Amino acid sequence: MVQAGRNRRNRKLRVIAVLNQKGGSGKTTIAINLAHALRQQGKEVLIVDADPQGSARDWSESSVDGVCPVVGLDRETLSRDLPAVTESYDQVVIDGPPQLAGISAAAVQVADAVLIPVQPSPYDVWSCADLVDILEARRTVTDGLPHAAFVVIRAITNTKLSIEVSEALTGYGLPVLDARTTQRVAYPTTAAREIEAIRDEVEAMLNGTER
Repeated sequence: MVQAGRNRRNRKLRVIAVLNQKGGSGKTTIAINLAHALRQQGKEVLIVDADPQGSARDWSESSVDGVCPVVGLDRETLSRDLPAVTESYDQVVIDGPPQLAGISAAAVQVADAVLIPVQPSPYDVWSCADLVDILEARRTVTDGLPHAAFVVIRAITNTKLSIEVSEALTGYGLPVLDARTTQRVAYPTTAAREIEAIRDEVEAMLNGTER
């Protein structure tokens, strides 16, 4: 057991922050489902709830299914506090606050990858601007890290608006994942495949095979 613990501590912890400064953006849903998809690969995954509203914690307390553990760290001291709770984990998914705050900047600081969920609406696209500024400020002093990408969620397939939103997001200079979630998914297996596709693209980004 001691040796196994040592091996785990020697692994590189990967931190994925799911951030959006707009409430109701689907951020917590993406964070929770992404963590679950990572866990299905046999990884030890911790969800860090950095949202003062405690949405991920509320979800964890109400869920009866085998879920990833959730810890609340909704403070700007995230970078200092995170190592104390992540020693036995392979990956961490941070569910950020629903507004731009010091916690958001702290999450960017500790993240290896930042995922920005965006719904297909002009307002959602516009509201990403300040978060992108924080990301770019960080990336200028860290050789382009963390990796970052948009993911379109609740899209209505093949509509003009969904296509226009993806095109508008590229104007920020960050990639838009090919994978997305769609509205009115009739079958749980389809929704699961969408999340798995997002997971695979995020992991490719972390591995440096896609920037």
